[in-house]
Amino acid sequence: MSDVLRQLADTIEARKNADPQSSWTAKLLAKGPDKAAEKFGEEAVEAVIAAVKNDRDNLTYEAADVLYHLLVMLAARNVALEDVLAELERRAGTSGIAEKAGR
Repeated sequence: MSDVLRQLADTIEARKNADPQSSWTAKLLAKGPDKAAEKFGEEAVEAVIAAVKNDRDNLTYEAADVLYHLLVMLAARNVALEDVLAELERRAGTSGIAEKAGR
């Protein structure tokens, strides 16, 4: 997998204390975790609509927005991408049915 998600997460983390006038990420983070979560939800809905319409190009675009806004939301709540990746690694090779039953 490309390191682009890690690089993006690092950039978002670096923008946490930046001037909100200098960066969209800083501006979004300055509005707080609730706004970051709201924006993630909006982007997720847009991706779902693109998928339902079978609009591959728009789905690709919206999926990138979803990933970006997910990382912003995680940063707003101080959840590291590495923690999410570790959880995915923990689940690797486990059936989704078995994983859910173990919760």
